[in-house]
Amino acid sequence: MTGLLGTTAGTAHADGPTAAPAPGAGTSTGTGGGGGTGSDSKSTAPNSDARRLDDVRKKIDALYHKAEQATDAYNAAEEQVERQQKEIVKLARSIDSTQRRLAALKQQAGVLASAQYRGGGLPVEAKLVLEADPEAFLENATLARKGQLAAKRVVNQLTNLKSDLEGYSHSATERWERLETHRKKQENARRDIEKKIDEAKQLESRLAAKEKDRLRKLEEEEAFRQQQKWLDSGALKDISDTASELGKKAISFATAQIGKDYVWGAEGPDTFDCSGLTLRAWGHGGRTIPRTSQEQWRRLPHIALRDMRPGDLIIYFSDASHVGMYLGDGAMVHAPRPGRQVTIAGAGSMPILGVVRPDARS
Repeated sequence: MTGLLGTTAGTAHADGPTAAPAPGAGTSTGTGGGGGTGSDSKSTAPNSDARRLDDVRKKIDALYHKAEQATDAYNAAEEQVERQQKEIVKLARSIDSTQRRLAALKQQAGVLASAQYRGGGLPVEAKLVLEADPEAFLENATLARKGQLAAKRVVNQLTNLKSDLEGYSHSATERWERLETHRKKQENARRDIEKKIDEAKQLESRLAAKEKDRLRKLEEEEAFRQQQKWLDSGALKDISDTASELGKKAISFATAQIGKDYVWGAEGPDTFDCSGLTLRAWGHGGRTIPRTSQEQWRRLPHIALRDMRPGDLIIYFSDASHVGMYLGDGAMVHAPRPGRQVTIAGAGSMPILGVVRPDARS
């Protein structure tokens, strides 16, 4: 949290990040004369290095953001694959049950046909006309009527079951086609994620150890600037620091994961991505919420920023590709990106799209 939450938040420290030395400060080694070229080149080098490193930071941030977008697409496709698989299993059971009922009815129809064959194939109506005994006539008429109704029921049931079976088979075919489409989307998203993460890691791996440390500081400084700008806007003025009972449970779970690695597509218990963390935290709090940050934004009740309370989920970026959980005092907990761990950061350190509340109806 140090230096990331801004200077007006209750949990913030008074001092922000240490500013970078002024370009050329303490680098002059000239012994006299005005404007030697050696002095000029030394004074401009730090500035040039800082710009280069900041460009690297921006490229890495952009790659990880694209990977996070692809992660959301991957998670959404994974959800759809699971849903289609369950529907196919249900359809398979319906098809199996219908086929067994169809076989039983065909057997019943066969029994009726055999009975008619044993009767010599003479129509029931003709047998009734030839019957001499009036009482036997009435009894046979009743039995004939029952037999006709039974046969009609069997035929109707056979027709309906055949229609059901065709419908189930057609639906199963459609589900399989959708399943394959979602699997392809999932695979494409997975490749895209791995490509972007590999590119970002390669960029970072080319840096020297000191540059990697400076890169992390640049990330923190940028987050601090965004957070301070958010705080200066008066965003915390009316925001409550009182969580609901379910929210407290969700917060307790989320903060207990601090220090665990970010891994795309992970839902715990040892690693998380951003929405995997909020999913499990609110599951611990007693609420089932959508898997991805985009679906959390789309399906959970929206809350005005001024009404935000601890436990609410803050959705970031215009594409809803990142999510964190508000803790109060201008802070949130989130799983940032590959190569980083679950941590506490400033709630305004990234562009806020909006806020959602999983327990809005409690």
